[in-house]
Amino acid sequence: MTSPTPPAAPIRVLIADDQDMVRTGFRFFLDAQPDITVVAEAADGETAVRLAREVRPDVCLLDIRMPKLDGLEATRLLAGPDVADPMRVVVVTTFDLDEYVYGALRGGACGFLLKDSGPTLLAEAVRAAAAGDSLVSPSVTVRLLRHVTADRTPEPVTAPLTDRELDVVRLVALGRTNAEIAAELYVSLSTVKTHLSSVQLKLAARNRVEIAAWAWQNGHARREG
Repeated sequence: MTSPTPPAAPIRVLIADDQDMVRTGFRFFLDAQPDITVVAEAADGETAVRLAREVRPDVCLLDIRMPKLDGLEATRLLAGPDVADPMRVVVVTTFDLDEYVYGALRGGACGFLLKDSGPTLLAEAVRAAAAGDSLVSPSVTVRLLRHVTADRTPEPVTAPLTDRELDVVRLVALGRTNAEIAAELYVSLSTVKTHLSSVQLKLAARNRVEIAAWAWQNGHARREG
């Protein structure tokens, strides 16, 4: 008789925002999810960095405008390119400004969400980050990726991308999630992840944001319709 598979451990989340009501709202909704638990809260960026390093949550949700240390600097300290063991950071903010989006993702964030995106998208962003995926608010995705490429020098490609890998790259650049890519290309989720791993290696890209930036720079991203 086989033993039942033990349930997966919940995704551990840190919330950093200088508004008590925002933290309370996020905690209330996320703690209600069966696969997510809030393990720490902070009202400023300095405390957020300290707690994150102590608690090591799976995902950090950081506001941008916070006292002592803003969310962009906190993101860089927790997830930046010079961090030996980077954490998964999702920036959640009221401000839909290109420089904020750009700064957050360049600082190592794996997601960028507007506070008015709604609680469902918030939970999806947490799950995506924990799974090594990325989620950016649909309202800023394509505009953001065009700006990300503006001052970026293309990395050398170690090997040509296959036609199917280019299909995946194009959809990543349009802001699709792995599940959406799988559905659109009629392949399995594991196949999409395999293609992305291969693409990441060939492009020397750290994450899907850099993959998308490469696509925009090299003419492999375009709007549909």
